[in-house]
Amino acid sequence: MTALTARPGRRLRWTVADGLTLVGRELGRVRREPGDLVAALVFPAVMVVLFGYVFGSAIGVPGGGDYREFLMPGLFSMVTFAAVTGVMVRVAADASRGVMDRFRSLPMSRAAVPFGHAGADLLTGLPALGIMAGAGLAAGWQPHRGVLPAAGAFLLIVVLRYALSWVGVFVGLVVRNDRAADQLVPLFLPLTMLSNAFVPTGGMPAWLRFLADWNPVSALTAATRGLFGNPGVPSGEAAWPLAHPVAAVLLWSAALLSVFVPLSVRTYRRRGR
Repeated sequence: MTALTARPGRRLRWTVADGLTLVGRELGRVRREPGDLVAALVFPAVMVVLFGYVFGSAIGVPGGGDYREFLMPGLFSMVTFAAVTGVMVRVAADASRGVMDRFRSLPMSRAAVPFGHAGADLLTGLPALGIMAGAGLAAGWQPHRGVLPAAGAFLLIVVLRYALSWVGVFVGLVVRNDRAADQLVPLFLPLTMLSNAFVPTGGMPAWLRFLADWNPVSALTAATRGLFGNPGVPSGEAAWPLAHPVAAVLLWSAALLSVFVPLSVRTYRRRGR
């Protein structure tokens, strides 16, 4: 009896066990390629210095306040959305090098490989999030509403990051080539820039502001600003995702998971036919 022929209950247990095994495999790859880990950990601190001190003196915060405190939730959101590109490149690399074909030849769950990539990204993203928070504290940022709201903000970041990692899994399975995946990476940058992460959206043209306000990056940024007690919290006249940002982030996360988890698993299965 294998994971493919077992009863549903046993199949679920085998799927989880196989997925955790592949999470360990992805974490082991980080140890073998320490340069990627160092770059991932240094990047958040560089972003805090670059945007906080270079742009901080030139951009005003609506209602007043320190720009670095306004900026940090946006940087958390930007690093969160990096999950899409990171997972996409790793999945495409495995597909182009025949690793996926080797996994398909084994008596293992077909959902385990996508689960392993998404779970590993979540675990490797936590240190980067911690380093960015430490760099922000050193630069003058701090949560003002206490431990529980701050913990809720970081939990929202983790939830949305996990949902976005499944988008990366799906795109990586579709392109199946790490070079093509690398070329797609710059296309995701406008998604983070077209938001309230770095500048207020009030001065944008109406059509551009509409896109920015309904961007999930803006919802996450607004939610964490409110939970951290940082400046730039939208007024009651803001668009619905900014007026109810926590609900918007949870809805975005649920929608992404409900769409891209089954799409990723089905695409992985079809590639083996």
